[in-house]
Amino acid sequence: MFDVVALGEILIDFTPHGNSKNGGHLFEQNPGGAPANVLAALSKQNYKTAFIGKVGQDEFGDFLKQTLDNSNIDSKALIMTKEANTTLAFVHLENNGERSFSFYRNPGADMMLRKDEINKTIIEKTKIFHFGSISMTHEPVASATIAALKVAKENNVIISFDPNLRPALWSNLEHAKKMIQTGLTYTDIVKVSEEELQFLTGTTDLSNGTEKIIKEFDITFLCVTLGEKGCFYRYKGTEGSVNGFEVSVKDTTGAGDAFLGGLLAQILSCLDEGIGLSELNESKLIDIVTFANAVGALSTTKMGAIPSMPTLEEINKLIKKGTY
Repeated sequence: MFDVVALGEILIDFTPHGNSKNGGHLFEQNPGGAPANVLAALSKQNYKTAFIGKVGQDEFGDFLKQTLDNSNIDSKALIMTKEANTTLAFVHLENNGERSFSFYRNPGADMMLRKDEINKTIIEKTKIFHFGSISMTHEPVASATIAALKVAKENNVIISFDPNLRPALWSNLEHAKKMIQTGLTYTDIVKVSEEELQFLTGTTDLSNGTEKIIKEFDITFLCVTLGEKGCFYRYKGTEGSVNGFEVSVKDTTGAGDAFLGGLLAQILSCLDEGIGLSELNESKLIDIVTFANAVGALSTTKMGAIPSMPTLEEINKLIKKGTY
């Protein structure tokens, strides 16, 4: 049995790495893709994980498979194909560490995953199934994602969802909203940014927006990440906020994924203690979100996404000390 199985994109992040002698931008090749990043955060904490997806049968695809293997993420359900190249993303960083993306995905191999290629057995036997909306932008991977969600739901697997809105990857935003709402109908745990909350609800009010999503889609646990300010959460009928940690930021790529990896790690810890997702008290919720904030914060202190995921020792040290 796996602790967490994730389906979606794994790709190459080309991250800024200084300038050449002629003044041109240099980029460093790093593994990325939100679902894989979440698994990397969990595997770094010794949880058993597996990835379902598709990469090109090319040098980049080989690199990504090796990355999964080196990160102790099971890659048996990763398919390598000649029908499209591995997806590439160029990351552009602002002075404050915030980033934007340029994608080379027309098509990318991750879009080509078919529902008949899904390994249903590992979904049936995992504790948590995680997915994002980028695997819902195009066919055939959108149908494959829905098929996987149905398998998870039928087997009472906890389902985690990160809408991870990337407008440039959608034909139009109405389609994006419709597909994200479809994903929410299957979901137990959701992580959104402030921008995504506004996109889905039409409001910037954290209390009203989260209440709307919880009620409409019967979500158990919803977190809104607030960057350095921490996190606002709504758990069934209660809400709260937990401050973030002060760290020296180098690169925010994958910070939300690191946060979610930390959150799921704490949910798994509760399950191991015999505490179900619907049985969390306020003290436990604060501990869970504090831990997730620490994982997210630490991931920003290094370059890249998967390479920056912290160890349990580093996480506990930050929680105890408060700054890094």
